[in-house]
Amino acid sequence: MKPIKIVTDSTVDVPFSVLAEHGVEVVPLHLTVDGEAFIDRVTITPGQFMAKMKAARELPKSSQPSVGEFLAVYDRLGADGSEIISIHMAGELSGTVRSAEHAAALTKANVTVVDSQFISYALGFQVLEAARLAKAGRSVDEIIRRLDDVRRRTRLYVVLDTLDHLAKGGRIGRGKALVGSLLRIKPIAALVDGLYTPVSNVRSFSQAIADLAGRLVEEKAEAPVRAVAIAHADAGRWAERLREAVAEAIGSVPVDIVETTPVISIHTGPGALALMYYTEEGEHKGSGAV
Repeated sequence: MKPIKIVTDSTVDVPFSVLAEHGVEVVPLHLTVDGEAFIDRVTITPGQFMAKMKAARELPKSSQPSVGEFLAVYDRLGADGSEIISIHMAGELSGTVRSAEHAAALTKANVTVVDSQFISYALGFQVLEAARLAKAGRSVDEIIRRLDDVRRRTRLYVVLDTLDHLAKGGRIGRGKALVGSLLRIKPIAALVDGLYTPVSNVRSFSQAIADLAGRLVEEKAEAPVRAVAIAHADAGRWAERLREAVAEAIGSVPVDIVETTPVISIHTGPGALALMYYTEEGEHKGSGAV
């Protein structure tokens, strides 16, 4: 069986050191702040980007890797005959997966492109599982089937401290942002099929943490929780508070805390907090349960 190599993009939020340990190749996105260009997590860290964004004259921009960048990676990794599984952020949020697909059609390597329908560590769950299975000698078809299962059982919830950046980016009207700010509303949304879907509104981060932990408790009652991660944009204190609430809610499941990619913090602004997890099928459920 030919070796299988895993590729992803820099929105994955899994530390690069961990990805390197698993042999995962990362293709970075690009960022522009007041006309100055950066490479995500290569020439600028999330913390450095946050400082620049707060001082920027206008909202920074992000752009997907070019087809040529993907093609160079695929050609290099596939030169020894290896197959490639390329797993990327939700196609509804970025053109990254489309660039990967175009490159896959041009390369001589055997590349399978996967739209994870997620971002951040929720994308990371699929990437790390694919790397583990590739190392175990599983086939491309077996890995893809497993990723489908992980995707169905993954949840991503995000709470925003401000609506200003969504308004600046044209994601909501400025009127709604003003009303939300006046009412001190902190919206909680789920990422469903690659799209952000509002699920509730709270007035404080304490309420948000209780809401998120409560959702995790409900999930745990239905199926074992396999992995949990928390991502934040300049909200480390609240990320720690959420980890404490998660530990109290479900016990000893390890919880990783990461600073989220600038590609997301551009739209969320500072203070955003996300809870991501995925479950395994409960023993009391039938084989067809989701």
